[in-house]
Amino acid sequence: MRNVLFLCTHNSARSILAEALLNHLDSRAPTRRWQAWSAGSSPRPGQQPHPLALEVLQRAGISTEGLHSKNWDEFAAPGAPHMDLIITVCDSAAGEVCPIWPGHPASAHWGYADPSAGDAQDAAKREAFRQTLHAIKRRLELLLNLPVEKLEQNLLQETVRGLSSH
Repeated sequence: MRNVLFLCTHNSARSILAEALLNHLDSRAPTRRWQAWSAGSSPRPGQQPHPLALEVLQRAGISTEGLHSKNWDEFAAPGAPHMDLIITVCDSAAGEVCPIWPGHPASAHWGYADPSAGDAQDAAKREAFRQTLHAIKRRLELLLNLPVEKLEQNLLQETVRGLSSH
């Protein structure tokens, strides 16, 4: 099984959606190939997943059990799971200096607009979260359907970055 870490600045919306969605989609496959995690470069003190992120996941039938905001330092520390793939899902995290990841995992940037940004009414924000979930799902389905040979470490980098343009 390969480990993937989704990164965003606060680890409250996009990265949480990606973690939960990949684990959900892959759990339905005949053979599990992925374990997803998420973290943020600078979660706020006491940061929790955005309530609308959790609501949209639950409405889609995706478990939110165990989801919580984490600092990316947890995944660079000794004893952390070895990551095969790191995907940034927000532009600010993509531009930050990341920790040195053990094993030099493949990396890619899949940028999504922040569904929690702005002063929109809850209904508009809820729709933004739903649209973000569907956009992430499209890329994750491509990832899940990659042939095994594309997942070899030396090909993974190029393959996953190619999914960014879809």
